[in-house]
Amino acid sequence: MLNFKHTNFSVEAGTDEAGRGCLAGPVTAAAIITSENLHSELLNDSKQTSLKVRNFLRKWIEENENAYAIAHIWPEEIDQINILNASIKAMHHALDKLSLTPDFIIVDGNRFKSYKNIPHETIIKGDGKYLSIAAASILAKTYRDEIMLQLHEEYPMYHWDKNKGYPTKEHRDAIIKYGACKYHRKSFRLIPEQLKLDL
Repeated sequence: MLNFKHTNFSVEAGTDEAGRGCLAGPVTAAAIITSENLHSELLNDSKQTSLKVRNFLRKWIEENENAYAIAHIWPEEIDQINILNASIKAMHHALDKLSLTPDFIIVDGNRFKSYKNIPHETIIKGDGKYLSIAAASILAKTYRDEIMLQLHEEYPMYHWDKNKGYPTKEHRDAIIKYGACKYHRKSFRLIPEQLKLDL
């Protein structure tokens, strides 16, 4: 069972991102301030849940929680500021959009930059420990996957409906065959070094 809160602060937000390791598409972050309504034995790190469970949990979170928000940083900006900074910026943007200002922020992972001088703590594998981070991971993953399905309609040759922009063999083979598109992160190693691609 995941912990409800990490601190005694009355308004504690959890935040997480999805898509950091992808070759294409945005990095997406979610922030959420959970209420006592948020109790489900199904709720866990999005990587530990099936597509069906993730989609069910997203709907359930949206129906039971008011204070949550989503933000995306797109490849052009990722290439300018690097993926770590883009991930943190996406989390900051999600926190900006919350209907409440948190007293404390818990962050999945080990890197974060101070947000509005609100105290925070980074928690490795926090999405498997705290409800708010787990809920944020579900929201970030499902909203990003939804975007990748939309982008797939525009560029079906990359099979983003299946790989969601991650570096699968099929995805890299398509980059070699068709080249990179506007949704690819040009600062990433899109194909192995022994192969060359003109960008």
